[in-house]
Amino acid sequence: MKGTMRKKIVVTGSNGQLGSELRAIDRAGRYRDGYEFVFTDVAELDITDAVAVQAFVGHERPQWIVNAAAYTAVDRAESDAERAELLNATAVRNLVSAAEAVGAGFVQVSTDYVFDGLRPADEHALTEEEPTGPQSVYGRTKLAGEAAALAYDRSFVVRTAWLYSTYGNNFVKTMLRLGAERPELGVVADQWGTPTYARDLAAAIMEMVAFADEHPDAAGFGLYHYTNGGRTNWCEFAREIMRLGGRNCAVRAITTAEYPAAAARPAWSVLSTERIRATFGVLVPDWRESLAECVRSLNSAEPEA
Repeated sequence: MKGTMRKKIVVTGSNGQLGSELRAIDRAGRYRDGYEFVFTDVAELDITDAVAVQAFVGHERPQWIVNAAAYTAVDRAESDAERAELLNATAVRNLVSAAEAVGAGFVQVSTDYVFDGLRPADEHALTEEEPTGPQSVYGRTKLAGEAAALAYDRSFVVRTAWLYSTYGNNFVKTMLRLGAERPELGVVADQWGTPTYARDLAAAIMEMVAFADEHPDAAGFGLYHYTNGGRTNWCEFAREIMRLGGRNCAVRAITTAEYPAAAARPAWSVLSTERIRATFGVLVPDWRESLAECVRSLNSAEPEA
């Protein structure tokens, strides 16, 4: 079980929220005996360059590629569709082609934006079988990326929503900053979903990878949803962040119509995690529990914030 037996995982987009959490898993050494990580971001590998991707993957010969890279500027994508398509769809095709050439497993992370975002009358959590209907450039390009990944029979596609972390820029860090600067904020209360700690998503992805390696004949490749547990709206999410962060900032409920944006926002992003739990036994902590852990980490590292 020494180094020669370890499987290699190439991670793209490793400076983002999810990539940074995968780096943290590597640093913690939990998978040290089984996996060796190769972390890349645009400086090491331009995933939009098919020739570069084939050469890099051909040289590294990994057993897995985890694509944590994406164009995630939802509003900017509306006027930058070409770049969004390049990163969210073309780059996925490049990576899948390279994975296939070396027989590597592939993990693609996707989004709730692939759905039409309409709130169902019975308010059920959306399953993997639900019809898609993206309403934005971002959603359409991510759906194209899903199709590219699922065309390969050794792919996991994991849809997530409302991602945050101690790393990078995200809603939690923005709220903590604004909560320290302002006495009051207006936050939309008519968009529902589930906040997801990127640390939990990274842990779930590694459990899926390990499961597939342990059960090669029943690896479970395909499409899954992963978010934290429960459901809330952005306003209640913001209030909980303020409470946990000790911010004396009142959060006022507003409507989507009062906060216009270039890209349409889903009114309903509650995803069912039943399939991923049943298949891999992954943990799905309640969103409040994970948020408390993240805010605790941010507060303990905070003198300058």
